[in-house]
Amino acid sequence: MNERLFLEINDLARATPWLHTPLAGYAAYGIVLFAVLLLAGWWSARASGTGMPAALWAPVGMLLAVAVNQPIVAVVHDPRPYTTLPGILVLADRSSDPSFPSDHATMAGAVAAGLLLVNRRLGLLTVAAAAMMGFTRVYIGAHYPSDVLAGFAVGATVTLLGYLVARRPLAAGLRWSERTRLRPLLNPSTGSASPEPAPTRR
Repeated sequence: MNERLFLEINDLARATPWLHTPLAGYAAYGIVLFAVLLLAGWWSARASGTGMPAALWAPVGMLLAVAVNQPIVAVVHDPRPYTTLPGILVLADRSSDPSFPSDHATMAGAVAAGLLLVNRRLGLLTVAAAAMMGFTRVYIGAHYPSDVLAGFAVGATVTLLGYLVARRPLAAGLRWSERTRLRPLLNPSTGSASPEPAPTRR
């Protein structure tokens, strides 16, 4: 089933040469979009005054998820599709790295889960971007669908479980930061001193 779905998407890639450049570009460099979405999550939390612990955790959770994924990749050590399926269309730069789970999908799933904690609309937009990332990684021949789905699962799980642990320490750190020069980065209200009352006339 996994191989059959991969081959169907590969056939789609053969039939759509006009999509090769944009989809291969997104598969390779779409990570920049996720960096922009993380920045948007911070900005949204700062503007609304809510969700800042989750906005700060989202990039940390993403890095942690990618780190957790590395030993899984090493242990499973599944080959890439182009090493086992002769004659397929390959748009990706060939790599000797194992295939399962996908690092790109792990990153995307982690960012999507983190931003869902910050802002629902932004999170849903990131889910769509993550789905497109997963599809393009299969489209260019770099991964099987199962590699992508496993990456999404690892990324989202690490981010969500990690946030349950980190939420209170992050909230405490934010309360402390209210008394430091970091406050303008976390809260648009800088807490300027109230003006002195005008003197009363006698």
